[in-house]
Amino acid sequence: MTVRTRIAPSPTGDPHVGTAYIALFNQCFARQHGGQFILRIEDTDQVRSSAASEKQILDSLRWLGLEWDEGPDVGGPHGPYRQSERSAIYHEHSEALIEKGHAFRCFCSSERLDALRAEQMANKQTPGYDGHCLNLTEDEVNARVAAGEAHVVRMKVPNEGICKVQDMLRGEIDIPWEQVDMQVLMKADGLPTYHLANVVDDHLMGITHVLRGEEWINSAPKHILLYQYFGWDMPQLCHMPLLRNPDKSKLSKRKNPTSITFYERMGYLPEALLNYLGRMGWSMPDEREKFTLAEMVEHFDIQRVSLGGPIFDIDKLSWLNGQWIRELSEDQFAAAVQQWALNPAYLKPMISLAQTRVETFSDLPNLLGFFMAGKVDPAPELFVHKKLDADGVRKALQLLLWKLEALRDWDKDNITSVIQAVAAYMELKLRDLMPLLFPAITGQASSVSVLDAMAHLGPDLTRYRLRQTVELLGGTSKKENKAWQKELAAI
Repeated sequence: MTVRTRIAPSPTGDPHVGTAYIALFNQCFARQHGGQFILRIEDTDQVRSSAASEKQILDSLRWLGLEWDEGPDVGGPHGPYRQSERSAIYHEHSEALIEKGHAFRCFCSSERLDALRAEQMANKQTPGYDGHCLNLTEDEVNARVAAGEAHVVRMKVPNEGICKVQDMLRGEIDIPWEQVDMQVLMKADGLPTYHLANVVDDHLMGITHVLRGEEWINSAPKHILLYQYFGWDMPQLCHMPLLRNPDKSKLSKRKNPTSITFYERMGYLPEALLNYLGRMGWSMPDEREKFTLAEMVEHFDIQRVSLGGPIFDIDKLSWLNGQWIRELSEDQFAAAVQQWALNPAYLKPMISLAQTRVETFSDLPNLLGFFMAGKVDPAPELFVHKKLDADGVRKALQLLLWKLEALRDWDKDNITSVIQAVAAYMELKLRDLMPLLFPAITGQASSVSVLDAMAHLGPDLTRYRLRQTVELLGGTSKKENKAWQKELAAI
């Protein structure tokens, strides 16, 4: 048997370090067994998925040094490798489940399902579908379909007994069937949910081992059941421990920068970041902390993975990055710095902003230094505002941060629109918020165009600096968070 593993990122946002973490372990497991590593794109969320996000994910994983044998950009014998291009395959398998009596069409409205969920929660019951459409006659189903009535396809699930999940790290896990919902397999728009597409793709692409995050443990019974319904052999499951913040909570961008591109822009070496991700819940036999990808593959043993939630600590990552930097030759160091900040692609937009503002080249560090920085450490007094008190300043910056976190297409026009929307909500003009953005983004009261700077710095550093500024000014309380989140919906 040829070992085949996969990573299946969703192109709905910034490339997450958690994606790279799971990709790394999948690649190492495959390579250690002389197998193959596949990348496919799970883009069935047509509203949030984008080609730009897909490209960013692929570029970031490649920057780290990860490589896949099959995928949307390299091809392969099991394509297409984008789920949006496999709709006919999912439809065929969904219909087969209905014909075999393993799935059914559900016509329940979202209003009915919302009311059902509210009632179940009020009664302290586990929320789940109640089987309302399970026993519709074939004639009734056909008539409603013919009339064009919107519906989904749900899988049938036993309501008693235990599902035994075999996990490579945890052994046998028992999950009662009564805790497993009748999962939607095909949405009303004709696209599959993760669960159907995941199982069908893994089977058709010959995946033998599924290494994924432990958040998918509770979904394992649905996948096991689908394999049984289709009569297919089940791949071996391995649920990796989740990356954690220093406070042991699940790694999230609200507490820790999570985008791979953030670390690239901050000046971390890709080898160091990949090395650090390899240390997340795993260790070399000799316990050394610094190792290459090739060394990790050579010594890889999945049983060395620790189930304790690995802590993603930026200070420890920075220390490890320093170890890598100090082992570079002077020529390698100079080349790395040039590639990071002085490459033409990054330098040219900065020059166009600075050329008309300087009289000597020695003026450039003060004018453009913030483009090369991570934190900019503005003085708190720079945020004293003519129209807003201190609480109003924090609120404005927090609302801006939340709106910019949701911004999908990052360019000057869209950034400006977000700032204008927040200003209008707070009964201010665009120019009233700009004095807050200059110090937050550049660390200074004035500089080159801050809107152009935000566009060029990119979403990761921009959002990071806004988060740092909100914390500098006192952060937000739970009460403020709750209240301001409600206001956010009105912007």
